[in-house]
Amino acid sequence: MRIEQELEKMGFALPTPKPLAAYIPAVRVGNLVYTAGQGPNVDGKALFVGKLGREVTEEQGYRAAQICVVNCLACVKSAIGDLDKVERVVKLLGFVASVDGFSRQPWVMNGASELLVKLFGERGQHARSAIGTNQLPQDIPVEVEMIVQVKD
Repeated sequence: MRIEQELEKMGFALPTPKPLAAYIPAVRVGNLVYTAGQGPNVDGKALFVGKLGREVTEEQGYRAAQICVVNCLACVKSAIGDLDKVERVVKLLGFVASVDGFSRQPWVMNGASELLVKLFGERGQHARSAIGTNQLPQDIPVEVEMIVQVKD
């Protein structure tokens, strides 16, 4: 429960994952958990919509990435029951809906990465991809997937 308590201190609450379509929030294979892509949803609604470089600022994108990764952690919890069982954050895949010419996707994704390092310390350091795209579901600006290694 330590990780959840730290999240609460940072002002985040873990939601109950609710898929938007025909998939499940997370799949465990051996000691790895893979999450479905998560948007910046709070209480079932996107907190931010639009594209980086037009409707959404870089600072808002950073915050959106934080919310996405909190939602990923909720998916992980749904698969393993307790986030304190996470041994290592392995990889993040981030999609950033952005206008032509916007090239700061890695800085937007730092919202997710830096939050994980604050929560897990060295175990939160991970490999990552930050990909610019022209459109995401429901006009969200950021979507994040996560892979974590968990204790048996």
